[in-house]
Amino acid sequence: MSTYADRLAALREQLKADQLDGFVVPLTDEHMSEYVGSYAQRLAWLTGFEGSAGSAVVLPEEAAIFTDGRYTLQVRSQVDGEHWSYQSVPETSIASWLKEHAPEGARIGYDPWLHRRDWVKQATETLAARGATLVPVRDNPIDRVWSDRPEASKAALVVQPERLAGRSSADKRQTIADWLSEQKADAAVLAALDSIAWTFNVRGTDVSHTPVALAYALVHADGTADLFVAGEKVTPELRQHLGNGVRLHERAAFEHALSELGGKTVAVDPERSVAAIFEALENAGAKVVAVRDPTVLPRAIKNEAELGGQRAAQTRDGAVMARFLKWVEEEAPSGELDELTASDRLEALRRENPELRDLSFDSISGAGPNGAIVHYRSSEKTNRKLEPGSLYLIDSGGQYQDGTTDITRTVAVGEPTAEMRDRFTRVLQGHIAIATAVFPKGTRGGQLDSFARRPLWDAGLDYAHGTGHGVGSFLSVHEGPQRISPMGGAYAGADEPLQPGMILSNEPGYYKTGEYGIRIENLVLVVPVEIAGAEKEMLGFETLTFAPIDRRLVAVEMLSDCELDWLNAYHSLVLEKIGPTLGGEERQWLEKQCAPLSR
Repeated sequence: MSTYADRLAALREQLKADQLDGFVVPLTDEHMSEYVGSYAQRLAWLTGFEGSAGSAVVLPEEAAIFTDGRYTLQVRSQVDGEHWSYQSVPETSIASWLKEHAPEGARIGYDPWLHRRDWVKQATETLAARGATLVPVRDNPIDRVWSDRPEASKAALVVQPERLAGRSSADKRQTIADWLSEQKADAAVLAALDSIAWTFNVRGTDVSHTPVALAYALVHADGTADLFVAGEKVTPELRQHLGNGVRLHERAAFEHALSELGGKTVAVDPERSVAAIFEALENAGAKVVAVRDPTVLPRAIKNEAELGGQRAAQTRDGAVMARFLKWVEEEAPSGELDELTASDRLEALRRENPELRDLSFDSISGAGPNGAIVHYRSSEKTNRKLEPGSLYLIDSGGQYQDGTTDITRTVAVGEPTAEMRDRFTRVLQGHIAIATAVFPKGTRGGQLDSFARRPLWDAGLDYAHGTGHGVGSFLSVHEGPQRISPMGGAYAGADEPLQPGMILSNEPGYYKTGEYGIRIENLVLVVPVEIAGAEKEMLGFETLTFAPIDRRLVAVEMLSDCELDWLNAYHSLVLEKIGPTLGGEERQWLEKQCAPLSR
């Protein structure tokens, strides 16, 4: 179909044929993934929206798209306002919008393999007040009108070596088995793709930039497991790696396997498992225990092997960033360098390293006003040149077999204005506040979030995204359960206690619509902190990311002595960590960037 309007019209015709008065379209897959394979990009196909979080509702005469503050500008540039109304989350929700807009007595369809059980319950109750009904749909109507929908990936699974994983798959399964005994449960459903990858020490290429494979798993109280994955993805090496303790089945057999668990007690994560899994188990007569996936916390708390790999990957990637930033500094003043050329150059530099497996996400390469779009993705249509007197924001990362990186730097193109330097320095102060935070064991990320915002708040400014997210070990660049973000609302994970071994991003920002964006992002590791005379067990952060911060944008007079000391010490470490990997002019450039700043 040639236009998004045609696709919307075709979906409405299909809904009419299915005797439905509406349909809910989430941006996820059967595993509640944040990033999904091309076959599951239903929201993008229907609307044109290319962000990584959102949802939509289609009614006979109305349609709405729901996004959070990260995508306020992006959704308006990608989705036609003539056919779609823009709705802001968490100010509104799909259920509340439907309560106001759905026809009385309407039948609103949803795919139970794409929604959480709690959402289904809430939406059902909300619609009932309207006299409307939420209807599960077996065959997704979008799939029926998406004639050229891509097939799911058939790429083979690959083994993640134990020297990098730090633990064997058998050991991890036994830990889950011990947990099941404590829960008095017979089996646990693993539906999240990164949970499966971590548990079985396997990786895949089924989702762009996230090294996971489409699969489900059941882990049993005796330490054995059933892994459900398409047969063409299984290699002799994989079979040997998994051993006799793991039984292999076709992925399509998972639903039937659930139906055979009648009389069993089964642990299912309500956040990471779709409503259809709960329904299948309950219909089979299983006792379902709704509890968090037992791999989530151990996966978030990195072991020594994983931390060693992460440190190596961050240092390797920091050297790439230094080379890239030098190149930008040299090329940008001409006014001819554009966003796509710049991000392509950074990717090419990363791919020179044989350790790289993929990018960790599509690079955010934003010049001038495009930098103010938090999750901007440059295209031929939006591509801008890096103009003198502007700012350039580059948020990027790599997937290396030993670690996942995520780094943002904002650089001046030519001479920055006094306002740009003020705003950049406030963001830097917030970044330093997180990097130097010391806090008691049990502290939540939500309790630290305001540390990063205070310098901006002092000037009546803020930013509409969290300050930090968890990061996987050659897994998802966005990994829970921990976050540094405001409590409640759309920021799940802000209430998770921070523990040693957790890795998070530290990325405060500032965005002036129509002019520029600023973000400074490093990854940090939660570590114990020794304080003489302390009466509590204290924690803090070790910075893992090493690349220079643009000194031209730092208003030194705004920094306290402690903040200036931190910045100079950080740059000294940058030179120490990545300097030995650079030579010639690149080394000389880095030395200049890392020279101490003074008042």
